[in-house]
Parts: sequence; structure tokens; C-alpha cells
Amino acid sequence: MQLILGIESSCDETGVALVRLPADGSLPQLLAHGLHSQIAMHRAYGGVVPELASRDHIRRVLPLTRQVLEDAGAALSDIDVVAFTRGPGLAGALLVGAGAACALGAALGKPVLGIHHLEGHLLSPFLSADAPQFPFVALLVSGGHTQLMRVDGVGQYAILGETIDDAAGEAFDKSAKLLGLPYPGGPELARLAQGGNPQAFKLPRPLLHSGDLDFSFAGLKTAVLTQAKKLGDDLATHKADLAASTQAAIVEVLVKKTLKAVQQAGMQRLVVAGGVGANRLLREQLDEACAQRGIRVHYPELHLCTDNGAMIAMAAAMRLQSGQQQADCSYAFDVKPRWPLDSICTA
Repeated sequence: MQLILGIESSCDETGVALVRLPADGSLPQLLAHGLHSQIAMHRAYGGVVPELASRDHIRRVLPLTRQVLEDAGAALSDIDVVAFTRGPGLAGALLVGAGAACALGAALGKPVLGIHHLEGHLLSPFLSADAPQFPFVALLVSGGHTQLMRVDGVGQYAILGETIDDAAGEAFDKSAKLLGLPYPGGPELARLAQGGNPQAFKLPRPLLHSGDLDFSFAGLKTAVLTQAKKLGDDLATHKADLAASTQAAIVEVLVKKTLKAVQQAGMQRLVVAGGVGANRLLREQLDEACAQRGIRVHYPELHLCTDNGAMIAMAAAMRLQSGQQQADCSYAFDVKPRWPLDSICTA
């Protein structure tokens, strides 16, 4: 048995978690996790301020680590491996987590392991009560990333389609800003949409009939801007309808492209991960469509959809368990603000 501490600091959430890696080869188990969100701090600026994010990570990472160890009934000396988010993300924020992890590893004489942030999201459904099994098709919708992948095992990822400009999360956030909604825009737009008519405005579904599995949401954002300008002073009256129409357009593209990917891959299992995976309408429509087609669909727990340390600790545990990667004691580290997920694939 090994205990793995995971540290996430790629953007505006500081996450720390402790995972147990059983010796019998069964799935790793989450023992405890702590998370601090910087939303309140960044809201005044309408978005993430990188320097403020980095400074806040410095303040939070060690107290969170102490809290997680206490919650798990463990001591620093019990830790066997320290994992951290190596990228992608904000360079300064990543350096805080990497530096803390390597310093802790050096102090304890324990190995460290850098983890890909998106792989953390991708494997996060394995933390849920309804964990998936390999192989499956994954829809990864996290921040600036929207990708469809065939996943045959840990590190065995084949990209089937991805965004060529704005990702789904960016479309939510940028459209929300155009509507004057506060940061973080995506969840605010989804909440506002609950009281609106999704058919009130005819908005484009970019690349819906392109014949491939790629995405493009930049044109949708432009259409929302155009419609908001047309409404002028009447925007306040129709804001919920425009929010609902925007959400409906994004979700329709995601659902139809995802179902096509599952069909083309010949799979009967789907995993949805990343922050947008918490969207209620997306889950409802995917659940209904997958049930009609006999497809099993898996999600992370709602509180683990956003960035968190649990997904980093879990990804590290699964990498070690599968033999895809080994932790080391060099303690020399770097970070990768830009780091394509397919660059870590083994097949």
C-alpha cells in the first residue's frame, strides 16, 4: 500500500488530496481532499489575475496539506509519493505547486511525480461510486479544452476530435461576459438559462454537420454579441432567453458530436470530464440519448468536476499502478504551461 499526496495549482483553485494505492491492484481510494477557490478574489477583476492567483496558492497550499493529512488521520512521514500538476496552466501558478511538492518530497526523502492536468480530469470519474472500465470514449470539456478521445487504458489516448478555436468552456464564459454576468461566467450563464426559452433566438451550431469530430465555438460567441447589440436596451428583458439559447446551442453540438464519436469508435461506454461536465442540461441530454442507445455514461462527482487535488493524486496513482510512469527523487522540476495531452500517450 502507498499513500500519494496530490497538489493542484494550475489556475484559480488550490487543491490537495491524499489517495491510497492498494497493493492488490484494485482502484486507488480517496482518503481526504481539501480545496480553496479564488473565485471571490478574481470576481472584482472579471477574470483570473495570474499574479494574484500565484500568491494565493502560496498562502493556501501548506495549510490545505495539513488539513488533508489531519482529515485522513495521516502524518507527513506516511506519505510515499508527492504528485503535482506540471501543466498545462498558468506558469506562475504551476510553479507554486511544483515547488511545494518538490520541496516536500526532498524534506521527506520521498519521490515526486509531475502529472498532466487534463489527464487528471480524464481519470477523475474513477473516483466516483460508478467508476468506468477501459476502454471508453471520453468527452473532455475543461476550460480552454474540448476534446473527444478514445481511451484504451492509462496513457493510451487517441484524439478523435478537438476544438479548432474557442472551446465550449470559453464559449460559456465569453458569452456570459457579453451578457454582463459576473465571473465565473459559465455557471452564471447556466443558472440564468434555467429561466429562459432555449428556442427564443436562432443561434448557429458551428461544425455540427462538418462530417468530422472537431469543434468550433468562436462563431457562436460572435452571434451572441450580434444578438445582444440588436437587442440594445431590451437586452435586460431577454437576457435569460439569450442565455438559454446560447447554452442550448453549445450542448447540442457537444451531444451530437459525442454520440457520433461513440458510434464511430464502436464503444458502449462514455466518460464525460472537466468543468463543463457539471452542466445540468449537458448531463440530462447525454443521459437520455445514451440510455436510448444502450450506452453507459460516467461522470466525476459534481464537486470533483472543477480543478482539484483528488484528480491529480488519482492520476498519479493510476500511472504508478499501470507502470506508465515512475516517481523519482531528483527534485529538479519544470512546468509546462502548454502541454498537449497526446504528447504523454503510449499508444
